Amino acid sequence: YHDETLPQEGAKLAHFCSMCGPHFCSMKITQDVREYAAQKEIDEQAALGLGMKEKAEEFVASGGEIYQ
Repeated sequence: YHDETLPQEGAKLAHFCSMCGPHFCSMKITQDVREYAAQKEIDEQAALGLGMKEKAEEFVASGGEIYQ
Protein backbone atom coordinates (compact mmCIF):
# COMPACT_ATOMS: atom_id res chain seq x y z
CA TYR A 1 0.00 0.00 0.00
CA HIS A 2 2.85 2.38 0.79
CA ASP A 3 4.36 1.59 -2.60
CA GLU A 4 1.09 2.29 -4.40
CA THR A 5 1.28 5.87 -3.14
CA LEU A 6 4.77 6.47 -4.57
CA PRO A 7 5.06 8.60 -7.73
CA GLN A 8 7.28 6.14 -9.65
CA GLU A 9 5.29 3.73 -11.82
CA GLY A 10 7.67 0.82 -11.12
CA ALA A 11 7.10 1.12 -7.38
CA LYS A 12 3.37 0.59 -7.85
CA LEU A 13 4.00 -2.94 -9.14
CA ALA A 14 5.56 -4.28 -5.92
CA HIS A 15 4.10 -7.53 -4.61
CA PHE A 16 4.60 -6.45 -1.00
CA CYS A 17 5.12 -3.29 0.99
CA SER A 18 8.79 -2.33 0.92
CA MET A 19 8.36 -0.33 4.13
CA CYS A 20 6.45 -2.87 6.26
CA GLY A 21 7.12 -6.30 4.80
CA PRO A 22 5.65 -9.09 2.69
CA HIS A 23 2.77 -10.07 5.00
CA PHE A 24 1.24 -6.77 6.07
CA CYS A 25 1.33 -3.02 5.61
CA SER A 26 0.53 -0.78 8.56
CA MET A 27 -0.75 1.95 6.26
CA LYS A 28 -3.11 -0.52 4.53
CA ILE A 29 -4.35 -1.84 7.88
CA THR A 30 -5.10 1.73 8.98
CA GLN A 31 -7.02 2.37 5.76
CA ASP A 32 -8.95 -0.90 6.16
CA VAL A 33 -9.94 0.11 9.72
CA ARG A 34 -11.13 3.51 8.47
CA GLU A 35 -13.23 1.88 5.75
CA TYR A 36 -14.64 -0.69 8.20
CA ALA A 37 -15.57 2.11 10.63
CA ALA A 38 -17.27 4.08 7.87
CA GLN A 39 -19.17 0.98 6.72
CA LYS A 40 -20.40 0.30 10.27
CA GLU A 41 -20.96 4.04 10.91
CA ILE A 42 -18.83 3.97 14.07
CA ASP A 43 -15.62 5.71 15.09
CA GLU A 44 -12.24 4.10 14.47
CA GLN A 45 -11.66 3.10 18.12
CA ALA A 46 -15.02 1.35 18.25
CA ALA A 47 -14.21 -0.32 14.93
CA LEU A 48 -11.00 -1.75 16.39
CA GLY A 49 -12.87 -3.25 19.33
CA LEU A 50 -15.69 -4.63 17.21
CA GLY A 51 -13.29 -6.02 14.62
CA MET A 52 -11.23 -7.80 17.28
CA LYS A 53 -14.42 -9.24 18.82
CA GLU A 54 -15.58 -10.52 15.42
CA LYS A 55 -12.16 -12.05 14.67
CA ALA A 56 -12.05 -13.71 18.11
CA GLU A 57 -15.46 -15.29 17.49
CA GLU A 58 -14.33 -16.42 14.03
CA PHE A 59 -11.17 -17.95 15.55
CA VAL A 60 -13.13 -19.90 18.18
CA ALA A 61 -15.72 -21.03 15.62
CA SER A 62 -12.95 -22.39 13.38
CA GLY A 63 -11.58 -24.55 16.20
CA GLY A 64 -9.19 -22.16 17.91
CA GLU A 65 -6.10 -23.70 16.32
CA ILE A 66 -3.27 -21.28 15.57
CA TYR A 67 -1.47 -23.59 13.16
CA GLN A 68 -3.88 -25.55 10.98
